[in-house]
Amino acid sequence: MSIDVSDYSIIKEGEAEILMHAKNEVFYNKTQELIDETYEFAAGVQVFGSGVNNRDISIAVLRAFIPKRKQEHEAKLSKRTKAAKKVSEEDASELLAEEAPTGSDIHDEKSNGECAVQKETSLDEPHCISEEPIGTMDEKGPGELKPPRVLEALSASGLRALRYAREVEGIGQVVALDNDKVSVEACRRNIKFNGSVASSKVDSQLADARVYMLTHPKEFDVVDLDPYGSPSVFLDSAVQCVADGGILMCTATDMAVLCGGNGEACYSKYGSYPLRGKYCHEMALRILLASIESHANRYKRYIVPVLSVQMDFYVRVFVRIYTSASAMKNTPLKLSYVYQCTSCDSFHLQPIGRTISKNNSVRYLPGFGPVVPQECSDCGKKFNMGGPIWSAPIHDQEWVTSILADVKSMKDSYPAYNRIVAVLTTISEELPDVPLFLSLHNLCATLKCTSPSAVIFRSAVLNAGYRISGTHVNPLGMKTDAPMDVIWDIMRCWVKNHPVKAQQPDQSGSVILAKEPVLQANFARAVASLSKAQTKKVARFLPNPERHWGPKLRAGRQVTSKHVSLLGPDAVNGSRNHQEDEEPNSKRQKTDQAAVA
Repeated sequence: MSIDVSDYSIIKEGEAEILMHAKNEVFYNKTQELIDETYEFAAGVQVFGSGVNNRDISIAVLRAFIPKRKQEHEAKLSKRTKAAKKVSEEDASELLAEEAPTGSDIHDEKSNGECAVQKETSLDEPHCISEEPIGTMDEKGPGELKPPRVLEALSASGLRALRYAREVEGIGQVVALDNDKVSVEACRRNIKFNGSVASSKVDSQLADARVYMLTHPKEFDVVDLDPYGSPSVFLDSAVQCVADGGILMCTATDMAVLCGGNGEACYSKYGSYPLRGKYCHEMALRILLASIESHANRYKRYIVPVLSVQMDFYVRVFVRIYTSASAMKNTPLKLSYVYQCTSCDSFHLQPIGRTISKNNSVRYLPGFGPVVPQECSDCGKKFNMGGPIWSAPIHDQEWVTSILADVKSMKDSYPAYNRIVAVLTTISEELPDVPLFLSLHNLCATLKCTSPSAVIFRSAVLNAGYRISGTHVNPLGMKTDAPMDVIWDIMRCWVKNHPVKAQQPDQSGSVILAKEPVLQANFARAVASLSKAQTKKVARFLPNPERHWGPKLRAGRQVTSKHVSLLGPDAVNGSRNHQEDEEPNSKRQKTDQAAVA
């Protein structure tokens, strides 16, 4: 059955093209850097994706994953071969030792020539002994590495699956799932429209993603989850579907829940309680990672984060999944509760577990606590407690460096090149072992003082002997391993040089400033006060591309006047006019008859 292209508009992103019904152009924003696409297809089915940024960075991770997977496979084969060779050599040497001639053997050799010949033959065949175990190991071990299979669990239009198939070299089959018939029809139409390469690699199926992943355990090297809202209902089946060493790519767009707007909803979905601090978006990333780890642990599996990104209006994590009952025991060491002061910016982390090493053995014990008293030692107010969150590194810096270099070498292949390079550059300069961050402006707001420049504050921290970096989540955020008492001492020294007006004695700022600083801060310009990207003036935080920037509406929802702040007045008026034009004639006749009556 041929496709009548005249009925559709052709949307191109990267090397993939999809067909959008010509009558439904209301929610479409032109594909360009940093602009999210919202497509409407026939029968009013809206296809929502997290945008070209999301797909571009996913393709970049996939391009880094495929050669990494090949290297690991070759290293595994080499290790197995060496182990088999070593075992065979040991067996041969043991056999030689067992069959070495003794005095009685020499006597037997003289009386029985046949027996002597037999023994000589057995001694001359060590190679045969060594070859048999190698052959057995090769049969049991991994053979030829097959191209990675990819599962896009929520495919909608199939744009993501098509880009994977056409743009990622060395990729295998891509299975695109959706449980909506119209979406599957649109996906299959787009697969056919993209030619033989797409048709040979992409397979669109009508199925519930949760059931499909549960019935295909450890069959896919890559599983991509990009739902509208929370991915929590898919996580349990997704962690079972990924092969050992495979990668799970997961998006969450329910930022209001993850960032503390609905703490009880976040706890019911992800098993963690969020806090509303300036670091809430990074905390959202760490809550999602902790939730994935929790689901993986139920099946003796664990995760290793490769890249974790907060962009636009969503968070997206890329984690590798492995199976190991012993390694899974380290999970409590990677999780922590967060104590956040209700008045000042002080926060503290409480690890869930700890270990003790004794006689080459490791014991796993509960973490020591509490790490904070009932009242904040800085301002005297109470603490809120959140978590547990993932407190281990959320990026693999080796991967980040590799991905960034690959993106820069293939600039023309990424429609959102500027945005993803900016994000990856900032991530590459983050302190990997420091959870959460401080906001310099919030510190100054607490003390009601003028703010030092970021360079001056960074220099003071560096001169005190601690590390500090920026964060990709917030342009004003600063990650540092300096304890909070050092941070407040630096701010006290700053206020001494830049006095503030007198405040009420019970206010947090007054309580903090009433204490004399133990550390005398040095605000002299430090060499490392600017990052390499800042020195080279690389753009790290780009503005939103348009007004009313956001995730748009869920599929099937009718646009009304209350959506003006979300979509803008032009989009709302255009949508309402379009709905009136598309109103069925029968409905209009009934309305007219009622009016006459």
